[in-house]
Amino acid sequence: MLGCHVRTCCRRVSGVVGTRCVCFAFELTHCIIVVLDATVESGELAGAVASVMAANVLRLMPEEDTFAAMLDGWALQQRSRFLKAPTIAMRQRLVKRFAGFTNEYPWQWQAVEVEEFVAGLRTSSGRPVAPSTARGHQNALRLFMEYVTDARYGWPAHCDEQFGQVPAQILHEWNMVPHVSAYEGEPGRRPLTYDEIQRLFDAADAQVEQIRCRGRKGAQAAHRDAVLLKTIYAFGLRRREAWGLDVADLRHNPQVPRFGRVGGVFVRWGKSSRGSQPKRRLVFLVPEMDWIVPLMNQWIDELRPNLGDPVHPALWTTERRGRLALRGVNEAFVTARDAAGLPADLDLHGLRHSYVTHLTEFGYPEKFVQDQVGHVVGATTAAYTHVSDDFRTTLLLESIGRQADGWDMLL
Repeated sequence: MLGCHVRTCCRRVSGVVGTRCVCFAFELTHCIIVVLDATVESGELAGAVASVMAANVLRLMPEEDTFAAMLDGWALQQRSRFLKAPTIAMRQRLVKRFAGFTNEYPWQWQAVEVEEFVAGLRTSSGRPVAPSTARGHQNALRLFMEYVTDARYGWPAHCDEQFGQVPAQILHEWNMVPHVSAYEGEPGRRPLTYDEIQRLFDAADAQVEQIRCRGRKGAQAAHRDAVLLKTIYAFGLRRREAWGLDVADLRHNPQVPRFGRVGGVFVRWGKSSRGSQPKRRLVFLVPEMDWIVPLMNQWIDELRPNLGDPVHPALWTTERRGRLALRGVNEAFVTARDAAGLPADLDLHGLRHSYVTHLTEFGYPEKFVQDQVGHVVGATTAAYTHVSDDFRTTLLLESIGRQADGWDMLL
């Protein structure tokens, strides 16, 4: 009978807007009373005041409770948009950090305070943060203020009733870091030249021989790292994309049967955006990179079965019978880079920039290169492209030759 009563009440709450219902469920054995207080308001949004703060409750610390409820509501609003938990947690930490900087609550914040906060941002080494980092902090704080100043969530009315103040937006176009350049990274970060790539790969191969000559363990792992770096360059992959590859992600290309099973790779861990799942794409192997085919076949058929679990789905396995750790991809590059004596500013992502640059110099259309690397906007691919002076000179001479032929025809 009690179960029927509870179901009736819950049905009444969910079916009638504005109905308030209190259901009591009694546990006779332990004498526990559970109270469910549910309120359904017309047009209530995820993260609204009513969804995170109980009404008619006397609060000993109303300011702290309201601020905590704001953060909980903002997290709920972001989860309803399927944003990832690490993104939400990072944004909440930033808001708490700014609150500690001001020693005030959001309904008291002013624009001058956020300007002082951003101006004082420093890296772990004490240097000012990069413009992109500062803009990211500003965007997160601006999104939080958009949430608490939106009347649909009820925070302005709640703060006015409780504290006599309402939150106001403190970040505007005039006090945010402008985005004036497509590339805002460190000047030292750049694509690797053809010679630098060769030196990098030679150093990675030499690591294998050095370990074998010393009679130490780790030669197969070093061989894996060498093939991994070459695969990243041959297909223009991001770190996470290469890390997440399985053997089953290798694809045949019917148009180029000589490539066999290495005709392409199916990327399942592409870069996600705005709470989406990782984007997927098929990256074809271009003929200029066909040297990767025998290396991949050797790794899969001869070396991988002896390193870890041969039935594990991951393409890059370890001695511990699992997938190579994400940081292991970075460590493979740093080890080879330092052994080759290359500048410390060069990083793993530079191989992807090199891929875009070299495909452009090979003469592939811009749209093809954009699809290969998974860029939504062509301008992003353009920012990755750093063609050599020789290539630009060649294009210039070809253009001059075409114009000269045209003038000869007119004369």
